Amino acid sequence: MNQTKIPKQRAVIDRKALGGEISALVTEQGEKARPAIVALLKSALDDGRAELARRLAEKPASGHECAGGQTFLIDQIVRLLHDHIIANVYPPGNRSTSERLVIMAVGGYGRAEMAPHSDVDIAFLTPARRTPWCEQVIEAMLYFLWDLGLKVGQSSRTLDEMVKMAREDLTIRTALLEGRYVWGDRDLYDEGSRRFYKEVVHGSEREYVSEKLAERDARHKRMGDSRYVVEPNVKDGKGGLRDLHTLYWIGKYIHKVRSAADLVDVGLLTKQEYRSFRRAESFMLAVRSHLHIITNRAEDRLTFDLQREVAARMNFSDRPGKSAVERFMQFYFIQAKRVGSLTGVFLAHIDEKFAQKRARKGFFAGFKAKARTVKGYKVYSGKIAAPTDDWFQKNPVRLIELFQIAEEEGLEIHPDTMRQAGRDSGLIKAKVRKDPRANALFLDLLAGRNDPEMVLRWMNEAGVFGKFVPDFGKVNAQMQFDMYHHYTVDEHTIRAIGLLSRIEKGELTDDHPRSSKLIHRLNSRRAIFVAVLLHDIAKGRGGDHSVLGAEVAEELCPRFGLSEQETALVAWLVRQHLLMSATAFKRDLTDPKTIEDFVGQVQSLERLRNLMILTAVDIRAVGPGTWNSWKGQLLGELYDNAQERLRLGHVKHGRAERVAAKKQLVAEELEQRSDLIALHSDAFTDAYWIAEPEDIIARNLVQYSEALKLDESLSIQCEFYEARGATLVSVIATDHPGLFYRIAGGIHLAGANIIDARIHTTRSGWAIDNFLVQDPTGNPFHEEQQLERITKAIGDALANRIELAPQLAKRPLPISRSKAFNVRHRVIFDNNASNKFTVIEVNARDRPALLNRLARALFESQLIVHSAHITAYGERAADTFYVTDLTGGKVTAEPRLKAIEKALLEAASDARQAEMESA
Repeated sequence: MNQTKIPKQRAVIDRKALGGEISALVTEQGEKARPAIVALLKSALDDGRAELARRLAEKPASGHECAGGQTFLIDQIVRLLHDHIIANVYPPGNRSTSERLVIMAVGGYGRAEMAPHSDVDIAFLTPARRTPWCEQVIEAMLYFLWDLGLKVGQSSRTLDEMVKMAREDLTIRTALLEGRYVWGDRDLYDEGSRRFYKEVVHGSEREYVSEKLAERDARHKRMGDSRYVVEPNVKDGKGGLRDLHTLYWIGKYIHKVRSAADLVDVGLLTKQEYRSFRRAESFMLAVRSHLHIITNRAEDRLTFDLQREVAARMNFSDRPGKSAVERFMQFYFIQAKRVGSLTGVFLAHIDEKFAQKRARKGFFAGFKAKARTVKGYKVYSGKIAAPTDDWFQKNPVRLIELFQIAEEEGLEIHPDTMRQAGRDSGLIKAKVRKDPRANALFLDLLAGRNDPEMVLRWMNEAGVFGKFVPDFGKVNAQMQFDMYHHYTVDEHTIRAIGLLSRIEKGELTDDHPRSSKLIHRLNSRRAIFVAVLLHDIAKGRGGDHSVLGAEVAEELCPRFGLSEQETALVAWLVRQHLLMSATAFKRDLTDPKTIEDFVGQVQSLERLRNLMILTAVDIRAVGPGTWNSWKGQLLGELYDNAQERLRLGHVKHGRAERVAAKKQLVAEELEQRSDLIALHSDAFTDAYWIAEPEDIIARNLVQYSEALKLDESLSIQCEFYEARGATLVSVIATDHPGLFYRIAGGIHLAGANIIDARIHTTRSGWAIDNFLVQDPTGNPFHEEQQLERITKAIGDALANRIELAPQLAKRPLPISRSKAFNVRHRVIFDNNASNKFTVIEVNARDRPALLNRLARALFESQLIVHSAHITAYGERAADTFYVTDLTGGKVTAEPRLKAIEKALLEAASDARQAEMESA
């Protein structure tokens, strides 16, 4: 955009010296000089790139200088080739008026923004008709460029063709918009430029803007539709370089500016905004250049495994509570946010400009709509505006009021007023933060009835949110370096508030039926909104963010105007916001002790209702696909059991009554086959009847009955289980040691991940094991052949037709990027969580067949697994097992526990698998 002056240019490439060397080679070797010329230029290209890489290493944030240097290097190579071909290969002789040629740089090359492995986008322009001489020169140049190993995007057109194709194709029009003269006939370039603006651009401005914005929206959707996605695409992602390019393209198309700096002169950007534009652009260009150098290819995605390397190259270092990579990514997202703010203001200006033009035409020419006034603000065309430039300076509380009114009235904020808010956000000092009216307005906005998510995001973009709630400012653009969280902490929080608002409005009843009812039974709706705002407020400080966050809540809630009772509730919710999900996903909900312990911590129905809602929005706001019906069912089961215990002070029904009630429900499921209950119920233990849902029991009874009838020692049933968004795999077999780990191995061999497992043994010695499985992307298996593959693999594993260990070791890791993370393997024993069982939780790097290896280690440690609960948090797995020793007792002896821990840690790390991963 703005051609950057390259210092010590001849250290990058010396065109004059190289030109002399080419002439000497031609003199010495004549027509045979071509290979030597290619070698000479290839060496110059490599040396130039090495010099630019060295400069970037010395000044790792010098994005413009690096991109400009790459462009300068290619320019000189192109000029040398052109001059050599014109002088020595195809000299024109007496040139006709048609034998003219100009070389234009277009696209990123035209902008002088090249990364080390960017494509070289060239347009060859010729007069009215192409001559054989022009075609020979173009062809010769392209062959030279290809021989140099450059990836060339090229077009060759006459002036008429250029005009015609640019009118028809948005991509061609944008490429030519960035057209820059490189070498050749300057008059021809000037004529092409004049015709482009006169015959293509003139009169098509509105159409171009709408098409460009539609293209941008489609690109954002493709890239995750958030500038806070934790593996961003530096070039095409939201808030990335392409968004800055779009601003420039639109400004240039409408105002015919030559550089981004000219956008200030035409009033589209202020000087301060332009400086922000350049800073963000330079940083992102530097990041992109580092990515290309590290990978030695055109890589624009900042993946987890590359983030650490780029952070190190750009001299970011660890700080207490925040690693170097998290600090680097936080800075990256601050730049992306800056780009987002610029985009919003810029496009609103463009929109307004076009709206004014529309108003001046036709019947309404000269008519100006009168602005209405709302609480001292002007409102016109659905936008709220500050009436004067010093509006916020006179009373900084208005910075909060502006956004509260916008939310309450359903208004957008005028771009000039957004600019003012951003400019004046620094006026929010301690006095404003303590102001009761300012806090009441903020609370009204946070718990707004229209769209608090959108307006809080605007408030965050303007920098007002972080100034008014400095603790929130600390998590602004704060990344969580793991594969579980998809967004930065501030974006996750704002999304969670939006989900809470949607649940309250009844928009998510299908996915969250309980929460949609419970939210209208809370004693304080504002307390739950504040709890969602603060639940992750202490991330990145070091220490337990739940405990530290509760301390923040105890300070902030009274400031916001919450009562002592509300403050206590919010602080408890923040401290315990992970309690419900940890219990539901890692503990056996049929074990009475699980419910007793959970209720012992919750202690009241009001806390339980709030915690249920907070847990649901927290999980769902982690990222797409994180919430599913299986998680909803487990949380619902825990809620119902805890709610009954809290409401009545005891469990309403004893064990016998619960079993009888379950049998009645199963009878309704079985309909005509309800006689199976009387026939087989005595074989199944009470624990089985309580543990399994009625629909699964009905399936198991039919399968069990058929297996006995056919005298089968093994029966495997696979089917899509819609209630939990997974595939149900039921295995009925004569029980024997090692059955569980072999079944798990067979399921893994079929390419499936186990997300839950319930293991039962009948009184007559049959194993009834139910597994819920999904594919590696978290979806159920539907297809008949997929289900058959699982059935066959389990059968082969149980019949010893395959050797599990070597077969499983061959399976590749589905997520190789997980190697970018340090996962500490831990084994935790809990003999208090259950009255009957020892509970073992294993935290380890998630990988294929982990459950099989852990189950085998338990089997070899002479333990019986009664149930398993599998939870994945991105790259980390947390697998919980309820076990007894062979006599049915808990495991308590310290030496025994140490031996089990050692076996499980070895299974989790598995040296053979580690070797295969590094191979």
